[in-house]
Amino acid sequence: QVQLVESGGGLVQSGGSLRLSCVASGSIFGIVPMSWYRQVPGKQRELVAAITSGGMSNYADSVKGRFTISRDMYKNTVYLQMNSLKPEDTAVYYCKLRRGLDDYWGQGTQVTVSS
Repeated sequence: QVQLVESGGGLVQSGGSLRLSCVASGSIFGIVPMSWYRQVPGKQRELVAAITSGGMSNYADSVKGRFTISRDMYKNTVYLQMNSLKPEDTAVYYCKLRRGLDDYWGQGTQVTVSS
């Protein structure tokens, strides 16, 4: 099994920054694709940023230029650096790991951006 634990969420003012972390543990073999999603009540979970096993990244248009996804392969950790935060970034942020055909999710961390 795979376990994912997110941290780093919190309350921040508009224009501020946060860095989310997601630590993966368990049956992980090699470097696997990982991503960050977010969800607000009543809406579908949406992809925010993803990083492939080869290190390529992609972003939702709404966060391009403000968010950066990165990973530390030795720590099995993926990060999401979020700068210039806006109130519309408020959501629960989830980490996802893909191993083969299976997806694993963390429990989520709340990010709240005040105006």
